[in-house]
Amino acid sequence: MSEGLTTAPAWALSALDSLLARVAVTRAGVSDRFPLYADPDTGTWKTTARGSWTGGFWAGLLWLRARYTGDAADLEAARACTARLADWAEADTATRGLTFWYGTVLAEDDLGLRDRAARACLNAFDPELGLVPWGSAFGGPRLLARVDGVPGMVSLLATVDAEAARSHLRRHLDLCLGAQPFRWSWRHTPGTGWSTCVDPPPGWSRGPSWLLLALAEAARLPGGDEFSEHVATLVPGRPVPPADTAHPGGPRDTSAAAITALALLRLGLRDRAAAILEELVDSHLTVDGRLLDGCYDLAAATAVRHELIWGDFFLAYALAELLGHEAVGVG
Repeated sequence: MSEGLTTAPAWALSALDSLLARVAVTRAGVSDRFPLYADPDTGTWKTTARGSWTGGFWAGLLWLRARYTGDAADLEAARACTARLADWAEADTATRGLTFWYGTVLAEDDLGLRDRAARACLNAFDPELGLVPWGSAFGGPRLLARVDGVPGMVSLLATVDAEAARSHLRRHLDLCLGAQPFRWSWRHTPGTGWSTCVDPPPGWSRGPSWLLLALAEAARLPGGDEFSEHVATLVPGRPVPPADTAHPGGPRDTSAAAITALALLRLGLRDRAAAILEELVDSHLTVDGRLLDGCYDLAAATAVRHELIWGDFFLAYALAELLGHEAVGVG
């Protein structure tokens, strides 16, 4: 599926410069807390003490900056942030895939946390259900299959058990894409089986993006080509999708577009990815490196046109990928 763009455009390097400059500003503002989303007018971050499900994206951004600058202070900040993720390694949540894969994939030293988290996730793998359940760490029912528990988890599980990784993805594909319209969350009841959940809704922007990213991860596994037929189903028609297709005139979600761009690059669809990235940079990235118009939760009216930490991360990571690893020191 490889596409051409043999050289990276100049706008990509300029955009990455601004994003990683923003990382330094954010680090000074949040201290040892984790940024979650920032006000689009002031740039002030809403933060969390422990990182929630997004802590790995902040660690990942710090590692990318450290690789980019080679500065000892940046390297120490990345290590310190990664160390603060340790309590999540055994937490009962499938979002550990996001935390410990994307939080360490760029790390020079993952402090042993990736392997520790991978083995804990494998211990949580339910052979009867064929997946790592969503878990109870954030409240609510434990036996869920949610699409945001797939990306990262595929790669993380694969480091210790490739078949468990494929099974985890296979089960989510069967569920999420097995209904019309697609459903992004399912609950399992013993003796009854799987039933759909109303949240997130079928038109949720990040549903296809997360699943496409998981497919890109699986494509690198032995036997990963079994999933390739699903790629075309999940590639978006618009560079920046609405936060919910049920509200086409409402807020859009640049974070979903950034996730999609990285997935497309990993799948070899470079031209399509570059078109999305250029749209994000031209229309949604501020001069001081803030990716605006991300939508955290439209139904709850939470941060619907904001800078989101995972939007910044995936945009920066995708730009680094587009530019070529040697340009930014990414191994």
